[in-house]
Formats: sequence, C-alpha cells, structure tokens
Amino acid sequence: MRTQPVVVFDGDCGFCTSSVHFAERRLRPRCDFVPWQRADLQALGITQERAEYEVLWVTPTGTVYGGARAVAKILLSAGRGWSVLGASLMLPPVRWVAQGVYRLIAANRHRMPGGTAACALPDRRTQGA
Repeated sequence: MRTQPVVVFDGDCGFCTSSVHFAERRLRPRCDFVPWQRADLQALGITQERAEYEVLWVTPTGTVYGGARAVAKILLSAGRGWSVLGASLMLPPVRWVAQGVYRLIAANRHRMPGGTAACALPDRRTQGA
C-alpha cells in the first residue's frame, strides 16, 4: 500500500514535465510524481482518458483530485507559504476561477514555454471516430 499521494502527469508533454521538475526542485511537495505513461493506472483507480485530460493527485486511500484541485493539493503538501495559496485554490469562488484557468492552460499547453506538439490534448470530438 502506498504511504503518500501520487501525482500523475503527462510525461510526453514538455510543459507538464518542466512543471513537475519545478515543483520537485522549488516546492518539494510530499508526494511522488509519475508520468501516466509509466503508471499502473488501474491500480491507481484512474483511466487513461482522464490521465490524458488533466494532472491527477491520488491519495493513498484512492481519492482522486484532478486539474486545479490537484495543483492545490500539490501546493498544500509543499507547506510554507505555498499551502496558503493551495488552501485558497480549494475555496469557492476561487476554485471555480482556478479550474477555468487550469482548463485554459491545459488546452494551450503546447503553446506554453517548454511545450511541443506532443503536448496538445487529444481532441475529444474526434476520438473513436
């Protein structure tokens, strides 16, 4: 059984990988980071589709937080001043705004610093067609 949370991210995305490296170096949250491409998604209780769509924070008991809430959990676990920011991201209406900003960044991550064409999210309209 896992003893600390796991953050599941897109390891093929340069922007996502750079963000994780920043968090590991600067924030030092109490969690493990694993690219979804190397994670046992079934054991974590998440689908590949969800892992492709957003960053995920998976607790040792299996609770999953995605998107801006996952970012908030990372900040909360980092302690120091970061936890204040993380706590504020969990409160409505800040949470709603944060989720909108997260979705905007996620949809455009291939345009962000470090981003490449591999960072683009799959087009949900054409999946399975």
